[in-house]
Amino acid sequence: MVNDEIVPLEAEFYQEVENAENLFSFTHRMTEILEGLKEKARDRGLWNFWLNDSRSGHGLSTVEYAYLAQEMRSPFQAEVFNCSAPDTGNMEVLLKYGSDAHKQRWLTPLLDGKIRSAYLMTEPDVASSDAPTFK
Repeated sequence: MVNDEIVPLEAEFYQEVENAENLFSFTHRMTEILEGLKEKARDRGLWNFWLNDSRSGHGLSTVEYAYLAQEMRSPFQAEVFNCSAPDTGNMEVLLKYGSDAHKQRWLTPLLDGKIRSAYLMTEPDVASSDAPTFK
């Protein structure tokens, strides 16, 4: 799927990014490309490779997943397979520590690729982009 279906659309997707009036929102065509590819990946079971829990994911080891991550070599491609950061890390935290309410409200839509997540950090008097400076 990567070489046959994603790579041919990647240039068009990034051209849309370059020409977009607002760099912080997707154009209609960007959404169309991304959601169309995500639907194909989901329908083919090419979804949530990062999740090593075999009940919900593919049961891959970290090393096995690393080979797939190498093939999903761009953020665009990782999102097609629902394997992009920060979503994967946030889903892992929700899986392990989330309450049933958190899982229903946030984890299920993340696993289904219906929503995206974020990771933010801030601390007074230090560079918030540098995690080791946090106290």
